[in-house]
Amino acid sequence: MRFSVVVLSVRQTWKSCSGIIAHVTIAAVAIAGVITIQYDRLKQPSITLETPEQAEHQERVRLTLLSKMPSFGFDNMVANWTFLNFVQYYGDAPARKVTGFSLAPQYFDIVTRHDPRFVDSYLFVSGSISHQLGQPELALKLMKRGTDALTPQMHPKAFSVWRFAGLDQILLLGDLPGAAKSFEMTAKWAAESEDYKQFAPNFQETANFLKTKPNIEAVQFQAWQVVYQDALEVGDQQSVDRARRELLKLGAIERKNEQGETVFIMPTALQEKAPPRQR
Repeated sequence: MRFSVVVLSVRQTWKSCSGIIAHVTIAAVAIAGVITIQYDRLKQPSITLETPEQAEHQERVRLTLLSKMPSFGFDNMVANWTFLNFVQYYGDAPARKVTGFSLAPQYFDIVTRHDPRFVDSYLFVSGSISHQLGQPELALKLMKRGTDALTPQMHPKAFSVWRFAGLDQILLLGDLPGAAKSFEMTAKWAAESEDYKQFAPNFQETANFLKTKPNIEAVQFQAWQVVYQDALEVGDQQSVDRARRELLKLGAIERKNEQGETVFIMPTALQEKAPPRQR
C-alpha cells in the first residue's frame, strides 16, 4: 500500500514537473521566435530609396532601434548581425562616397557592447572610425571595451586589439608613450598565445624603441606598412589606397617583388631611425 502511494506521488510530481517544463520550453521557444522575427525585420533591406541620404537616414533609425532593443541573452547573435550589416554598409562604395562612414560608430557601439570579445571586428573599428572618420579617440574608447573584456586565453589573436590601438596612437595621435604601452601589452598577450608567441619579441622591441622617443616619421612608415598589409588581407581597398598614399608621402619607393606583390622600401634617410620590423 505504501509502495502504491509512493508510486502515485512520484507520478503526480513528475506530471506536475513535466507541465512546468513544457510551459517553460514553450515560453522560451516563443520568446526566441519573437526575437528572431523582430531581428529579421531589422535585417530586412531598406525599401528602394531615391538617394543615399535617404538610405542613410533609414539605417540610422534602424540602428537606434536596435541599440535600444533588449537582447534576451542573445548578445552574440545581435553583435554578429550588426557586424554583417556593417560589412554590407561598408562595401556600398557608391553610397559611402556620398554619405561617408558616419554610421560606423553606431554599428560598433552595438557590436562592442553586446560582444566585446569579437576580436576580428576591431580591425574595422580602427579602419572605419579612426581612418575613414578621423575619430581615433572614439575608436580607442571602443577598443578599450575589448582589452577590458579579453584575455590571451580567450582568443589566440586577442593581442591584436592592443596592436590596433597602438597603431592608431602612432599614426593619428602621435602619442608615442601611449603607443609604447599598447605595444608592451601586445607583446605580453602575444607571448601567451601558442599560435603567435614567436612574434612577441618583435612587439616588445617596438615598445622599447617607442620609449626612446624616435623620429615619428620612421615609426609612421612602418606603422602604415602594417595598415597596408592588414587592409590588403581583408580586401579593404580604401584603406589600402590610404596607406599607399601615406607611405608615398613619407618617401617610400614602390616596387614589385618576385611574387608580383607591391612592396614599399623605406627611404635611406629614415632607415637608421626605424623601429624593428614586425609582422
